[in-house]
Amino acid sequence: MDQDARSRRAIAAAIVGNVLEWYDFIVYSYFATTIATVLFPPGDEAAALLETFAAFGIGFVARPVGAIVIGWIGDKRGRKAALILTIALMAGGTALVGLIPSYGSIGVLAPIILVLARLMQGFSVGGEWGNSTAFMVEWAPEGRRGFYSSFQQCSLVAGLLLGSGIAALLNTVLATDTMQAWGWRIPFLIGSMVALVGIYMRRNVEDSPIYRQIASEQAASGARSLPIVETAQAFGFMIVWAVQFYIFLAYMPTFTQKYAGLGSAAALWSNTAGLLLLMAAIPLFGLLSDRVGRKPLLIASCVAFVVLPYPIFTAMLGGVSFISILSMQLLVGLAIALYSGPGAAAIAEIFPTRGRTTFLSIANGRGHLWLARNGVREARLSDTSPRMSIFDRVLSGGSCLVDSAPNRRGLWNRKQADIFVVASPNVNSRQSTGHCAPID
Repeated sequence: MDQDARSRRAIAAAIVGNVLEWYDFIVYSYFATTIATVLFPPGDEAAALLETFAAFGIGFVARPVGAIVIGWIGDKRGRKAALILTIALMAGGTALVGLIPSYGSIGVLAPIILVLARLMQGFSVGGEWGNSTAFMVEWAPEGRRGFYSSFQQCSLVAGLLLGSGIAALLNTVLATDTMQAWGWRIPFLIGSMVALVGIYMRRNVEDSPIYRQIASEQAASGARSLPIVETAQAFGFMIVWAVQFYIFLAYMPTFTQKYAGLGSAAALWSNTAGLLLLMAAIPLFGLLSDRVGRKPLLIASCVAFVVLPYPIFTAMLGGVSFISILSMQLLVGLAIALYSGPGAAAIAEIFPTRGRTTFLSIANGRGHLWLARNGVREARLSDTSPRMSIFDRVLSGGSCLVDSAPNRRGLWNRKQADIFVVASPNVNSRQSTGHCAPID
């Protein structure tokens, strides 16, 4: 098997876990009301629903722990070993959710098992992103890291679309009583079967040649300083990314229904159109970043998120047509694609191969923990003062601009590191425009 074929096989094995993560996210959110009814004490439906989302939020708390533990495993034992572990835990947690007996059958054990399942999923997801990103970037052919790693973000959107599609299909073909009784379990069991396929795929790939080379040299090398500045920068990078996806994609259907006057079907169709455009545009911008550099596209996305939120959300609050809202969501999808296309490669290029998954995972875990902590405040602010919440989104774009600005030690401007081969005088000039030297 030639190198390109091995690279494509490795990329496919890496993205399946990300598909499952976001598939589970949307399925759990969609069936939260049913889960609250089945697995929690009867009586107060509102309290049961809050407890269901609290169990969901526990998964975010487990992410930083998984990031540290599984990130370390990825650096010390190999990306392949870590990725098999993450998807095996995902399979177990997802299957467990689908198999939990009802509260009427086992009482308080039902919500306890749900919490344990969410802890398993959160722990595994904490180590999934950093390891899969590093694995894809390190397997990408020279000069195509942006394009190959962009499929990491495509898989995220694919998971959202797959989850919403299966949920919609089941609600179409099964009666409400059937969905309440056992139909809601089907998507979780499907997810566990997808995970089993992922385990098989990951068992049949190897760690990248560059990782194996670095691992063999590690014992002979001296101690290295911790990349504190780079990790802080990656943390800021992840916050903006999380805000883009969770607020502009997950929250947008609720916002358009509550404040823009759209019906539920129209809001979901509009959001689905934005997701489809996003999935199509991400690899195109990833490919473009291999030609013009990461930095121009990232900064363009940041500028868009400083400029666009106020006029878009103000227009929605004033009442506009469905076509106008659809156009706005398509525009937002393109702005997110500008960031997501080069994003995986750019953030992986901050760190050297040795230690990459640990620090990528920590940055990702901290970013999602920040989002979990601030999500309630954002929801309350949107509910009490939607115009004030607009400024939160503008500030997130502004923080992204600061994070993407060139600096002497961080992103895209590293002069000497074990991820770079400084082969010619042209390397530094390419870096100054946002291009990256080859990973060694």
